[in-house]
Amino acid sequence: MSLDRGAREKLVRALAASMIEHAEELTSLDQAIGDGDHGLNMKRGFEAVLATLPGLADKALPEMLKAIGMTLVMKVGGASGPLVGTFFMELGKALPEQPARTDLVAAADKAIDAVKMRGRSEAGQKTLLDVLVPVQAVFAGGGDAKAIAAEAAQAADRTTPMLATRGRASFLGERSIGHMDPGSRSASLLISAAIAALEFEATS
Repeated sequence: MSLDRGAREKLVRALAASMIEHAEELTSLDQAIGDGDHGLNMKRGFEAVLATLPGLADKALPEMLKAIGMTLVMKVGGASGPLVGTFFMELGKALPEQPARTDLVAAADKAIDAVKMRGRSEAGQKTLLDVLVPVQAVFAGGGDAKAIAAEAAQAADRTTPMLATRGRASFLGERSIGHMDPGSRSASLLISAAIAALEFEATS
């Protein structure tokens, strides 16, 4: 997969738009089981990312992803900044400038492992890992753009009946059941935005 400067800028703008446009939804989800600031925090972080354009898109893909991650770590409050920022940074560190699909799969594996370590969590605990892990399984298994986007949305939905055992929501115990995890929702939105922006194909 080779992304020219225009494609890299399109990707950044799509990721930012997904968080800015859904900030109220994410805030509402977080008000139910968290601190109520997830949407605002993600919006603030990606507005800061947008502010680094056009220079950000001048960077090679790996450097661009690392820069996005660093900005999110610095600008996004709560647990989301370190976790989402870590994913972007580790993805950038692991990718060559013109990655093939196998490179993307391997880099995503490393990024997910870094998120697990940073958050001291695993899939099944009602966190963004409950989207990242199953989506990665579909991606690694050769799924196309439609299958990946569908899994991202379905995986976020599957967090609704889950009991939270990590993060702020875990303090609610059984009251966390019946509410979608906001981190999972934002992860699904970012994945869908990236796929749409890149017009991703399984053969890329």
